[in-house]
Amino acid sequence: MKRPFEVCPVIVLSLFVQGLIVPPASAQTSVESVFNGHRIIIPASSIPQAGRHHTNYFFVDSDKPSSKPPSGVETPGSVACVYELVAGPSGCPVATSTAVPTGGWGAIALVDAGYYPTAATDLAAFSSYYGIPQADFEQIWPGTTRPPVEAGWEVEEALDIEWAHAMAPQAKLYLVVSALCNTGTCATDPFWDAVQLAAETVAVFFAAAGDGGLDNSIYPGASPNVVAVGGTYFNRNGAGDFVSEQYYTGGGGGDISPYEPRPSYQNGVESVVGSHRGYPDVGSDFCCAAIYLEGGWTSVGGTSWASPTFAGIVNAAASKAKGSVAELTKMYDVLANPTQYAADFYDITSGDSLCIVGFNECDGIGSPRTYAGK
Repeated sequence: MKRPFEVCPVIVLSLFVQGLIVPPASAQTSVESVFNGHRIIIPASSIPQAGRHHTNYFFVDSDKPSSKPPSGVETPGSVACVYELVAGPSGCPVATSTAVPTGGWGAIALVDAGYYPTAATDLAAFSSYYGIPQADFEQIWPGTTRPPVEAGWEVEEALDIEWAHAMAPQAKLYLVVSALCNTGTCATDPFWDAVQLAAETVAVFFAAAGDGGLDNSIYPGASPNVVAVGGTYFNRNGAGDFVSEQYYTGGGGGDISPYEPRPSYQNGVESVVGSHRGYPDVGSDFCCAAIYLEGGWTSVGGTSWASPTFAGIVNAAASKAKGSVAELTKMYDVLANPTQYAADFYDITSGDSLCIVGFNECDGIGSPRTYAGK
């Protein structure tokens, strides 16, 4: 079901291959842990298995849908307020930060596994609830055979399209879906057919850096040809006001690739990365967000939220970089100018001993502050 693309500045890759051998316990249907006092439920689709694609999201407190967004989760308005994309109330509290982004241009393509039957209606309901303009949306796939629905992947797809649209509501939105190689023995990878379709006119690629903590290799996050997005966390006080942003130890992923050589745009951070590619490049809030799926609301987190959020911000910034390397070079050049860097990014320096000033493995350059420098 091939469709002609408009000029498409951003593509978000949402399937990942873990670079490390995973113990047999990873074959469980789900894994539970605790994050900042919240119950975390990692679904089967997000549990890495060697040689297989996986998502990077988790449920927060419950994997059962509710009739309204769970209490306290971040909203398009609260995220946009913290990142200074809109004018909002002091402290950017969730309840009163209702102004949402209005920009966007061209198109955003989200690449995922499995047909998503209720994508259009779910996106419409999410947009209506938060006062976001309705999307110009289309779901497409390579070839003529519609891919099957893939268990566990509709949450990822809802997360991708809803939050990319929230940050860049005027951009055309494509959900590019494929079948998934579940056996690990496929002769060819159907996912890459979807990437090829999405990439016909794409300029900039984004990918999550993973949710496995630091020094845990993941691909395509390690690729020098993607903007790898790590995870941060918003600290709020008892009144609900934003206080600070930090990396959360064991949360978003980051690593120095053992394989990819250092790209030229990272020459200025050689003291951190050495001779190889370091990632993530940037960071964004990775817990916790609301999504709407098949009639209900769920609280989720993960760098699978951070990546489409940051991609939407770059789209709305409308710098129209000609490719991923051009976009990355632009952002790393900002890092080299201290005054501009302080105005355009939040430097994430807490949460782990590796969160040093400037570029680090926790969240790269840092999280977005205004549209400038993106």
